[in-house]
Amino acid sequence: MAARVPAAELNQHRSSPFAASHCRRPRACFPFLTPLSSLKPPSLLASSLSPLLLLVLAGDAAPQAPLRVASRTPRRTEESNRIICRAAEVQGAGGGARRRREPLRRGAVSARLPVPDHIPRPPYVGADAIPDVCPDRQVHDGESIMRMLDACELAARVLQYAGTLVKPAVTTDEIDRAVHQMIVDAGAYPSPLGYGGFPKSVCTSVNECTCHGIPDSRELQDGDIINIDVTVYLNGYHGDTSRTYFCGDVDEPTKQLVKVTEECMMRGISACRHGASFKDIGQRISEHASKYGYGIDPFVGHGVGRIFHCEPIIWSTYDYEPGFMVAGQTFTIEPTLSMGSTQCVLWDDGWTAVAADGSLSAQFEHTVLVTRDGVEILTGSP
Repeated sequence: MAARVPAAELNQHRSSPFAASHCRRPRACFPFLTPLSSLKPPSLLASSLSPLLLLVLAGDAAPQAPLRVASRTPRRTEESNRIICRAAEVQGAGGGARRRREPLRRGAVSARLPVPDHIPRPPYVGADAIPDVCPDRQVHDGESIMRMLDACELAARVLQYAGTLVKPAVTTDEIDRAVHQMIVDAGAYPSPLGYGGFPKSVCTSVNECTCHGIPDSRELQDGDIINIDVTVYLNGYHGDTSRTYFCGDVDEPTKQLVKVTEECMMRGISACRHGASFKDIGQRISEHASKYGYGIDPFVGHGVGRIFHCEPIIWSTYDYEPGFMVAGQTFTIEPTLSMGSTQCVLWDDGWTAVAADGSLSAQFEHTVLVTRDGVEILTGSP
């Protein structure tokens, strides 16, 4: 799931313990919100690396650069601004390519679903506080890579199944129930459930919901888009993935937003290899998004494995230099693109982040493994 990090120039919502950028109050994601003061320099900890990997780093990788917080999306060209204006016209038009869309309304949230006692829980379950983003960078050996593969393969299967449920008149609560049951039937735990008090087993973000939507009784409407974000905890490891689905008949501008968002994710993934700079990921995402005039929302990717959210923080913007990739690392790449403003407001449920101007957002996410020769997508289609 997506992480939020703070940008100094934005107003902060005083009621939350977490700082957020471009949003008046999100949490460091599932990777929710993480306070700026808690972000550690992304240097690799010698104690967490094998002697072989330390030698690799000393010989092949450049020195770590200090982390800088990205506080802006790419500058838009005049042509990009025209695209944005046209997209806004189509989105708000009463007829033509898109009928007028009603603002997203919350529904009733049902009770938390039970998990059988024999299924192991992540260590954060039972605590209401959102865990800090761990400063360690997880580097896997052969055995832990196999466990990551198992968790990610299950997450991919669950997400694929969830996508088949997206139809008009289906509620996001129904999707949550189906996802929950499939995960526990596989002997796994739905990672979002109980993370900092999150009440459901999956995130469902509809239309202008940028991230962390809570499943409820609202029925999906013809023409909606929905991001379904699945994370499972299996045999001590988390697998994390999401994609945006069409509900019924979706207009062409919205289809383009979703298509370009997926392309951005794949371009970011293509930058990954041992010794590559993390900033190359955001550079490729930013360059592609800017061609279409889309804003990049401030949620970020994160390291994942035995720990749900850890370093490195994976930005989708271009103005940062957080160091270099190492073979054996696993993390998520999860750009979120918007048709309009990247500012958002947080509902009083403490999680649901919604675009301040009501513009549509789309997101895609994969968990990837850095290898000597490139990268492996662990949450690819089953």
